[in-house]
Amino acid sequence: MSNTALRMPSLPTEDDLPCDDGEPMETLRHRLQMELLIHSLDPWAQARGDCFVGGNMFLYFSSEQVRGKDFRGPDFFVVLGVSPRERKSWVVWDEEKGPDLIVELLSESTAHTDKTEKKRIYQDRLRVAEYFWYDPWTPEDFAGFTLTDGRYRPLLPRTVGRIPSPLLGLDLCWWDGSYGGVETRWIRWSTPDGQLLPTAAEAAIAAAEVARLEADAAKAGAEVEKSKAEVAKSEAELAKSEAEVAKAKAELAKSEAEAANSAAEAAKLEAQAAKSQAATAIRQLDAEAERAAAAEARARAAEAELARLRMRLPDSAR
Repeated sequence: MSNTALRMPSLPTEDDLPCDDGEPMETLRHRLQMELLIHSLDPWAQARGDCFVGGNMFLYFSSEQVRGKDFRGPDFFVVLGVSPRERKSWVVWDEEKGPDLIVELLSESTAHTDKTEKKRIYQDRLRVAEYFWYDPWTPEDFAGFTLTDGRYRPLLPRTVGRIPSPLLGLDLCWWDGSYGGVETRWIRWSTPDGQLLPTAAEAAIAAAEVARLEADAAKAGAEVEKSKAEVAKSEAELAKSEAEVAKAKAELAKSEAEAANSAAEAAKLEAQAAKSQAATAIRQLDAEAERAAAAEARARAAEAELARLRMRLPDSAR
């Protein structure tokens, strides 16, 4: 489709065309599935900055479509290499580009059309690079196709319930969980290694949980530091007490040593006194012995003198 054909002057613009037919999606589950596909891809698209993600909005690509009032667009689609600005509808001749990837959500009333007529339109007229369909009520009815040599060829699943999108570098995969209050099996986007792309709400919840865990960890860390400080304080007080005990023991040992020295000195003095007393006693004994010897000598001298005197007396006087 050439740019000249897309920009025919007679064709209306986005602002001229209807953007709402007032018809709701098939079921609440269909609407929630569409929202889950959009909201889980929005953060990825915003990070890229050059793609538009839409769903359940009119897709205009031909004048026959406008005349026939065939406005209904795909349930979900992605266009790469365009401004992410808001649109009322996707008008191919204004954008000069159609969707690169489309997902149709099947129902009993639309399954045949989605698998035949719409598939042919996406393949032959819009040349959509990748096309997927999924039945929210029958999860096994899940398939993907890639445009190769002008024809749709099946995309081989990585595993059961996981089909790659080479164009986006992501996978569409089954996910059993609760979304919008409905617990069932959904499809949603993930990385090839199986990491789910969160919606903004899920990312906010996860960020809040991370912040809570970080706050808990910080609180626990603060409590650990407080405990460490208290332990350090207790250890310091114990060390101080042990130092005081050691000091008291040293002072006691010093006092005991001084007492021992005093006792030794007293014993020494007592020994010296005893020695002095013994010396005095010896001197006294020596003096007494000398006096006794002198007395004995005087006695012997007296006896000798008496004997001599007797010798000088007459025999009659003796």
